[in-house]
Amino acid sequence: MRIWGKIWNENHLVKDITITDDAADTRTHKILRALEQICAAFDLSVPVWLSSNIREFKQTKKARFTQDNFVNEEIPFDYLEIQVLEEDPRA
Repeated sequence: MRIWGKIWNENHLVKDITITDDAADTRTHKILRALEQICAAFDLSVPVWLSSNIREFKQTKKARFTQDNFVNEEIPFDYLEIQVLEEDPRA
């Protein structure tokens, strides 16, 4: 699985990273682990998944995390977005 993490500010891509996870694990675990790695790379706390994020992710394989998702942290950007680029065909 490959997941793309992006930080957006004022409609500009500010930072991005791609995480690859080939572990024999569930899709959910891979996504959560990738989000943790993305946040560590960007020096952010891990955002809280709201029901709207879950719905969006199920429909589009993307989720946007805004200030509402970062409970104890002020973010200096508009949102963090994760997107599944490639999934393991065996999963």
